[in-house]
Amino acid sequence: MKRNRSFWYHLTAFATVAVWGSTFVSTKLLLLGGLSAEHIFTLRFMIAYMLMLVFSLSRGHHRWLASSWKDELLMMGLGITGGSLYFLTENNALNYTTTTNTSLIVCLCPLFAALIIALFYKSERMSRLQTVGSLMAALGTSVVVLNGRFVLHLSPIGDALAFGACLCWAFYSLLMIPASQRYSSMFITRKVFFYGLLTMIPYYVAFPEFPPLSLLLRSDILAGLLFLGCVASMLCYLAWSWVIKGLGAVIATNYVYLNPVCTIIVARMVLSERITSWFLVGTVLIITGMYMSARRRIHQRG
Repeated sequence: MKRNRSFWYHLTAFATVAVWGSTFVSTKLLLLGGLSAEHIFTLRFMIAYMLMLVFSLSRGHHRWLASSWKDELLMMGLGITGGSLYFLTENNALNYTTTTNTSLIVCLCPLFAALIIALFYKSERMSRLQTVGSLMAALGTSVVVLNGRFVLHLSPIGDALAFGACLCWAFYSLLMIPASQRYSSMFITRKVFFYGLLTMIPYYVAFPEFPPLSLLLRSDILAGLLFLGCVASMLCYLAWSWVIKGLGAVIATNYVYLNPVCTIIVARMVLSERITSWFLVGTVLIITGMYMSARRRIHQRG
């Protein structure tokens, strides 16, 4: 029974990251369609929150607040690190640095997450085998992202923003540990969307412009927003909370290494981008490294 449940945790983690990998393509199409990065984030979280709220109420989950003000602050921290601040730093990094730099820095967040989590939780510290596996997966991610072009253009502002996004997701993974121990995935996910939207208010006070309704109702724009809101946000954040509860934050976050692989596969199907031998080599390194980093944990849980 435990092995069967572990399989479903890993499968869900893979499926979630696969969807998140495809969001880079969806977001790119929406940006080309006339939306800004801030508008895309706000609209996808608005859709996700409304759906999550309706779903929760229909299931009889009428809880609005956490058990204490400290836990409520914890939920706000999740909304900031996994929502508003993460997306603002990641998307705005593209305005100052290359896509390659941004992708490479952000996709290395499992390493930073493992280091930060290890400072607070001994039970989440990696063994030597897991460390080697994580480093191998990180190397594979670098190979996939760089794609044979081993030249990085340094941009202090853009690279700092990308690194900020990386740290945001690392701290999101850290905060998810106590949250998942005390609250349901449904409650946590709804709170993430709520505080993600709430902490965007200062941005709209400074920049009150919003896209016209005629643009939002265009079929291609509406389809992209619904995918990001319903699937990539509501379903995936809900699934990710469940996965972290089952696998632990370090093992779950390692699946982020697969993000660029999924992005390139979707880009190949949608945008006809070419898959190179570097992609294949990097993918093998990522899968091998992830297997090594998860092997001891699977054995323990099995």
